[in-house]
Amino acid sequence: MRIFAVLIIGLLFFSACGGSNDYSPKPRGYFRIVLPKKEYREFVSNYPFTFKYPVYAVIEKDTQTRIAPKLVSMTNLLNMQFKQLNGTLHLSYETITSKKVFDELVEDAHKLAFKNTVKATDIDQGNISIPAHKVYGIYYTIGGNAASSVQFFLTDSVKNYMRGALYFNTEPRLDSIQPVLNFVKQDINMMISSFKWK
Repeated sequence: MRIFAVLIIGLLFFSACGGSNDYSPKPRGYFRIVLPKKEYREFVSNYPFTFKYPVYAVIEKDTQTRIAPKLVSMTNLLNMQFKQLNGTLHLSYETITSKKVFDELVEDAHKLAFKNTVKATDIDQGNISIPAHKVYGIYYTIGGNAASSVQFFLTDSVKNYMRGALYFNTEPRLDSIQPVLNFVKQDINMMISSFKWK
């Protein structure tokens, strides 16, 4: 009787393992992201510019030099923290003191955007031109799994220059951050379109 029971259990085990069903692994899933409601407020400070930014973001002084370290002073770095979305828009401001400094700042912005070429699938440049507010610049959209997907600089071409770079505090995987990236890009576009030099 024992041998018969062992045979039946063994037969059931092997029949359960057999079969012609093909198994394919499921793609990796990601957590659901709840995006906040779009509302904006005015950034007003001692800096010579104002702009609108989302109410869910916090702007604070940056104490670490990350953006163009050879040109940017510590007192002119700001971080727009998107804490709920685990991202940061690093902003740096410089006063233009000469044509040479202006050219170096523009060249640094270009170099820093194209530093992402290793991981980027493409880098698009778009001109920013808002003559009514004397705001000009270049907007870099960086595709693929690059560390920074959005970078830009704004200037009045005379005495003021600001550069921004968006980073998420996670491994750069475009398929997982795409919804958040599109959401934050709208906020960056609002910031740029409302940007004014004082």
